[in-house]
Amino acid sequence: MTEHRPVLHICTTCRAGEPLVEGTDVPGRRMFDAVAGLLASAGEAAPMSLRSVVCLGNCEQGCSAAIEQEGKWTYLLGRMGPDQAADLVAYGAAFGASENGTVWRSGRAASLRDSIVARVPGHGFTQKETI
Repeated sequence: MTEHRPVLHICTTCRAGEPLVEGTDVPGRRMFDAVAGLLASAGEAAPMSLRSVVCLGNCEQGCSAAIEQEGKWTYLLGRMGPDQAADLVAYGAAFGASENGTVWRSGRAASLRDSIVARVPGHGFTQKETI
């Protein structure tokens, strides 16, 4: 990964329990579009890059996203919706500013306090403590 800022991957096929209705976008696509709009408005100051992904395998957890950056934990988030786009962008900025990617529950917007589904070592991640 050559990206110097976090990369947010949003599942654009997440239906968040909604039925598939022809001619309408699913919640995951709406969330992606909302985040894309916010990041485009920020221009070069955008705190992260955005990529779409088809299915993060977290289908029972609402809209899902994963955030990664070289040398940090990678986080899988779920239980979100398109209305949380601004909070997700703020989370991405906090993730990027964090030394290892950890953004404690108290440092996340209230709408994202229970959104962390999993964390896994990211590319180049080195655990600094041993057990």
